Formats: sequence, structure tokens, C-alpha cells
Amino acid sequence: MSNRTVRVNELVQRELGDILRRRYQSEAVNVTITEVRVSPDLRDARVFVAVVGDAEAAEAKLRWLRAQAGSIRAEVGRRIVLKYLPKFEYVLDHSAARGARILQVLDEVTPPGTAPAAAPAPAPEPEWQPKLKPASERKE
Repeated sequence: MSNRTVRVNELVQRELGDILRRRYQSEAVNVTITEVRVSPDLRDARVFVAVVGDAEAAEAKLRWLRAQAGSIRAEVGRRIVLKYLPKFEYVLDHSAARGARILQVLDEVTPPGTAPAAAPAPAPEPEWQPKLKPASERKE
């Protein structure tokens, strides 16, 4: 992937997130744009969306996003100047659920209450300590 494509991906992701946050504040409160992948010719883009909630809520938000795709694309076109504005395809992102499942499997493998093998040892206390006089011997 070229440097320009990476920059366009990040720019489109930032602008989509800003549009959802400002313009569709109440509808998109539980929607996060996790990643944008723009094709090298800038004609198509796949927008990965994470939705907080159950599968039914995620599908409902995805349908809502697809219904609003035209107005969202028009707003992105006003904000970003590109030769070709990509057509957005919204896809549900399952990476957070997969990550949680991996952590759950790892917790099942490591018995609870055992320390990990690679835990760093605490730093030793320095041998030299400043000597403080008792309060009764101090001059004020």
C-alpha cells in the first residue's frame, strides 16, 4: 500500500468519524469507524464499523449507515478534495469480538491465581538512604 493511500485512508476515517459525531450525534452514539480501506484507484472504499451492543443493534446501525450513505458521501466530498471520491461500502467489524474471545481463551489456558512466567522483578531499593535528623534536633 502506498504512502498516499495510507494517508487517504486515515483522512477519510477521521472525517467520517467527525461527520457521525457532529451531524448524526444521537443516531451514531454507539458507532465507531475502526478502519477505512480505499482502493488504489480511489474509486471504492470499505469502511469498517464497530457497534456497541448485540448483533441485532449492530445490524440495525449498519442498515441505518447504508441508508445515510449518500448524504455522508456528499459531506465527505465537501470536506476532502480528491480527484475521485470513493464510494463507501459499510462492513461490520468483528475484530473487537475476536480479540475478546482470544483473551477469554488465554484466561482459560492460564489457571487463575498463577503469576505469569515473564513477570518482571521489582527494582531493588537503593542501599544509600539520606540521613534525616529527628525533628527535635533540627534547627528552624
